[in-house]
Amino acid sequence: MRAFRQVGEKQLPNPILYMAWSPKRDLIALANTSGELLLHRLSNFYRVWSLQPNENTGKEITALAWRPDGKIIAFSLGDTKKVVLCDAEKAEILHIFKVLIPGPVSCMHWMEVLDENSGLTSFYESEDQSNRFLPKLPSLPKSYSTTTKIFSEEKSDEATNLLGDVRLNILVVGGQCGFIDLYAYGLYSIATVNKVEGTCRSLCLSSDLKSLSVITEVRSTNNDPEIHYVQLDTGLLSSYLPEVTKMARRFTHISTLLQYLQMSLTCMCEAWEDILLQMDLRLTKFVQEKNTSTQVQDEFLELLLWGHASPELQALLMNQLTVKGLKMLGQSIESSYSGIQKLVISHLQSGSEALLYHLSEVKGMALWKQKYQALGLDLPIIEHAIAVVGSFTLKASELSQVVDKSMKNFKAFFRWLYVAMLRMSDDHVPPELNKMTQKDLAFVADFLAEHFSANEELFDRKGKYFNVERVGQYLKDEEDDLVSPLNTEGNQWVKFVKESTHLKDSPLLFPTYPQKSLHFVRRIMVAVINLCLQKPSVTIGKSVSEALRLPLYTVPESSENTPRLFEMPALWNANKSSMHYVVFCMPEISPSKIYLLRRPTDPSGSVANGLIAIDLSRPLNTSIDDEDPVAEIPGNGTYRCLDARLYDAETLTVVLQGQEEERVLAQLPLSTALRSEEEFTWDLTLRLDQQNDSIPSQGLVWENQWRQLDNMKAQFVAVNGIRKVSCVLSSNLRHVRVFEMDVEDEDEDEEDRQEESQNITPDQDTLEETLTRQKELGASMEAQEGGEEEQPAEGSSTDVLEQTSGSDTL
Repeated sequence: MRAFRQVGEKQLPNPILYMAWSPKRDLIALANTSGELLLHRLSNFYRVWSLQPNENTGKEITALAWRPDGKIIAFSLGDTKKVVLCDAEKAEILHIFKVLIPGPVSCMHWMEVLDENSGLTSFYESEDQSNRFLPKLPSLPKSYSTTTKIFSEEKSDEATNLLGDVRLNILVVGGQCGFIDLYAYGLYSIATVNKVEGTCRSLCLSSDLKSLSVITEVRSTNNDPEIHYVQLDTGLLSSYLPEVTKMARRFTHISTLLQYLQMSLTCMCEAWEDILLQMDLRLTKFVQEKNTSTQVQDEFLELLLWGHASPELQALLMNQLTVKGLKMLGQSIESSYSGIQKLVISHLQSGSEALLYHLSEVKGMALWKQKYQALGLDLPIIEHAIAVVGSFTLKASELSQVVDKSMKNFKAFFRWLYVAMLRMSDDHVPPELNKMTQKDLAFVADFLAEHFSANEELFDRKGKYFNVERVGQYLKDEEDDLVSPLNTEGNQWVKFVKESTHLKDSPLLFPTYPQKSLHFVRRIMVAVINLCLQKPSVTIGKSVSEALRLPLYTVPESSENTPRLFEMPALWNANKSSMHYVVFCMPEISPSKIYLLRRPTDPSGSVANGLIAIDLSRPLNTSIDDEDPVAEIPGNGTYRCLDARLYDAETLTVVLQGQEEERVLAQLPLSTALRSEEEFTWDLTLRLDQQNDSIPSQGLVWENQWRQLDNMKAQFVAVNGIRKVSCVLSSNLRHVRVFEMDVEDEDEDEEDRQEESQNITPDQDTLEETLTRQKELGASMEAQEGGEEEQPAEGSSTDVLEQTSGSDTL
């Protein structure tokens, strides 16, 4: 009998390197050798979407992981050392960050802390109330090319969506030299661990946060690669779970706010460059064709003072620019100025206020030393961060004043130029535009002096003939002082602070940087906040210690070209039993055995029968129930395991190869082997493969849970016990088959249905009797409708109804 129903099969154009089932839905993510990420649905293995590599991401995917709620996929890129968070619904890149570990990421695991392990209401107490006190962040303009899309949609709560539920989830990233990073909610580095020797090949953080299990590849003294199992004690995370959750959510908000401010500044720089390009486009031809040696500024000043324009300027205004073109140019530049001002007032101010709020909350945590001191919150650094955010807010306010003044000069200039062009064309000038006060003339003169200056030191060469330096100098990411800082001579508050000896150095006042640009202050702010964020990560990382190291076996030479994701050992965490499972094979020592290592997530705990060997050479085709014999298994019963994954805590899904090269997909029940009383005494001075003979071995019964894989050289398998699905991949990494594991095959179901239909087909006499009874019932109902009262006789309508009902059922 064949179990499992095949629901899809496909030949893929590019070899598959990584595959992972969604924990919540019937979706599987695949990564191929071309750097493409594919999402397929279980039904007929239908492709939902594909994400192509680009210059912002990379082309070499080295690891893959799903967020526990199935809404986000994380994948790492080896050529750029970046981790990308992708929306599973829309194939949109939500967030990109560069990992701190040296070399490319080699493995990832995304876990979620369970409620039963948290202790009463710690998760619910950790939910922040910032949305009750802070307005939603304005969305960034879609017209600008922001590098990421966290805040670029119409909604402004993408950061909250990335945080997910209140429950804490952690993305664990492992790489070379034993470096491991833990990212709370996949965004904020909550711990950096450097306590493991070798390259991480697989890792798993327990759902109770008590331990982190790692499979590493270590070079031995004779330079042979060895596989080790390492259990790290992460007890600090478990002991301070409510505090860690609160701190992680605050710091995650802070991290996303820093990115929001950076993207706002990017949009402002693009708007500033738009003004330069539009004005330069109009002035370039004028400057190239004019015969006089006068500057652009002189040409406009002559028109302003004497009302006369040179032939070149008049040709520029009337033929190239035109009155209609002037209106459009003025509206476009005004829109760019307004965009900058809106970004300053709405985005920078809102982001700065949110930063101050969350940093103040973190400061309150740091003051509660009994709960948060062990996590590494540094009060002086947090206070410094608050002060620098205040400085950034003041600098943004200063830029807003500069933009406001520049807009006044700009409007006065374009109003005057519009009137001058109307007079050149002898058109009617509206009375409301014909009057110019001395103040208006001063605005125009300031505009000409500010925007058409020929002094190369006074403006950015991005604008060759036109500059907006008074605004642009704030947006340059340089350490040089401002060329024309804001004049504060008439500001009474600045004068009062300077003259007051008590307020001058008061910690209650935010420091100012009057000679520095907005970008410069932002860089100072980011550096201080990053230091504030990294201190707990370093402290928590130092608290992690190695609790156990078990050397397993040497890597066979034949596996050097095997994709590392599919190479065993495979790690798995059974949440309910708080147990780490490790499945592995030693093909050069015992090719027909599968080994199962179990360790409690509590490093101080122990488990009976912690290591067992499953012997596939023993007879496996015997059934527990003699009345229900199992179909004959192909081959002589001797198999070697090609790949194995834990389906659940008591079932192992394996791909086996027989002596005749046949391939079998099977579910091996582990309950009998796990109840074995045989114990193995581990000599830690030796590798496990050197103690193979003393490992207790068990044979298993397949029952009916197996299926022969015809016409396919199956090699690897990925399973999801919650969704009851599996995906088998061939040795050439191109041929895929997908199965529902708890459903029988459709062909057999169809045969069973046909047999049942043949057994219950009624004969001709039964059909005629049924028709006669239906006619009698119809006549009785007609008599009742005609008002005739009949007493039910024996075998009348009541009995016929019951019998007819039985006939219908039949």
